[in-house]
Amino acid sequence: MHNSVDANQRPSPDTLLVQLADYICDFTITSEIAFRTARYCLMDTIGCGLLALTFPECRKLLGPIVPETQVPNGVRVPGTNYRLDPVKAAFDIGCSIRWLDFNDTWLAAEWGHPSDNLGAILAAADFVSQKNAHRGEAAITIRELLTWMIKAHEIQGVLALNHAFNRVGLDHVVLVKIASTGIVTRILGGSKTQVIDALSQAFVDGQSLRTYRHAPNTGSRKSWAAGDACARAVQLAMLTLKGEPGYPSAISEPRWGFEAVLFKQQSIALAQPLSSYVMENVLFKIAYPAEFHAQTAVECALQLYPQVGNRLMDIARIELTTHESAIRIISKQGPLHNAADRDHCLQYMVAIPLIFGELTADHYEDQVAEDPRIDELRNKMQVQENPQYSRDYLDANKRAIANAIQIFFNDGTATEKIEVMYPLGHQRRRAEGIPSLQQKFRDNLATCFTRVRTATLDRWFNDAAIFEAASVLELQQVLSTN
Repeated sequence: MHNSVDANQRPSPDTLLVQLADYICDFTITSEIAFRTARYCLMDTIGCGLLALTFPECRKLLGPIVPETQVPNGVRVPGTNYRLDPVKAAFDIGCSIRWLDFNDTWLAAEWGHPSDNLGAILAAADFVSQKNAHRGEAAITIRELLTWMIKAHEIQGVLALNHAFNRVGLDHVVLVKIASTGIVTRILGGSKTQVIDALSQAFVDGQSLRTYRHAPNTGSRKSWAAGDACARAVQLAMLTLKGEPGYPSAISEPRWGFEAVLFKQQSIALAQPLSSYVMENVLFKIAYPAEFHAQTAVECALQLYPQVGNRLMDIARIELTTHESAIRIISKQGPLHNAADRDHCLQYMVAIPLIFGELTADHYEDQVAEDPRIDELRNKMQVQENPQYSRDYLDANKRAIANAIQIFFNDGTATEKIEVMYPLGHQRRRAEGIPSLQQKFRDNLATCFTRVRTATLDRWFNDAAIFEAASVLELQQVLSTN
């Protein structure tokens, strides 16, 4: 007979919960490099969201759940006239940001897009700022918003350094939920104890599977999964502030904790102290709306286009050399069923620039995918790993995302082997990339606003002193179409 009785003594909070709360509540960001990068990140992330609004499949998911619902002083969704409750607004902002897979990226043992957290952070900041304004109190400034972005980036990115959630089947948006829950609880006025409680709720919560990111099930949920995580983060934060208790051993409880149930008994701990490392080293997607492991492959293909664009029928084979993560995530054979499938296919993302000399978000749509030359080229591609590329990908001093392409023709000739180690958005190419990032922002603004308004917004975002002193209310007002 089983006679043991569970001890019901409430434990102290897990160490990781306390470390995250200490950082969120007490750490002061001093790195001006981090703030400068965060401003570019905010600029780029908002621009990506505006561009996504031109795609009906994204736009149909936005707006109140019950049509025509009015929320007085509701949270604004950039590029729209919506005023929504904070939870749905977080979903909508997060959904549009992520829809085109064009915002920033972090690659380590786990990968992800730290700017996804802006969906929750901006919704919470607008909500609080409007409440403050009605009480005659100060709104949250852009400088404060950037601080929260830096901290969210840091939490998501450092937890990704040595924990591969993907290898146990969990999607990386678990890190968006964790980071956003802690940050939003603090934005909403939560104490350190409440931040710990809310973070525990994020770990206890159900987590998304990676099913929707991989063949044969790849689908558009991967484009709104981050919005879903942002919405849940805001909801968990608000529940905590209503008095919902936390679960102190949510991570470590031997039978029922996150590590035991979802992480195959692996422990979760910070790989390094939290500061501003992630924001300082984040990767921008500047030139191509392509999954980041393919960015340098696209760049290689574009360099080869002048040599092969008029010889496509003469190609015998294409040798594509890459790193292990790219093979595991985006190397695909067989039919591709939708745009979400195509923008996570390495071979498709290489074929398009070889044929058209460019890669845009429109190239993932059905009307382009019907071109028979795409699958003809895909079938001629041989993908292989370069072990050194894989090592350089994980090297903290390099964080390379290397690809190489060489094309062989039926007459026995071949192109040179084109190799690119670091994409344009990499920290090592930051000076080269920023002008292009600014132009990307202007182009994205132009999809939503007039030429005069676009120029005004561009000047404002790029004047650091004036911009950072402005309020979130001003930011949301100029981005709204009301």
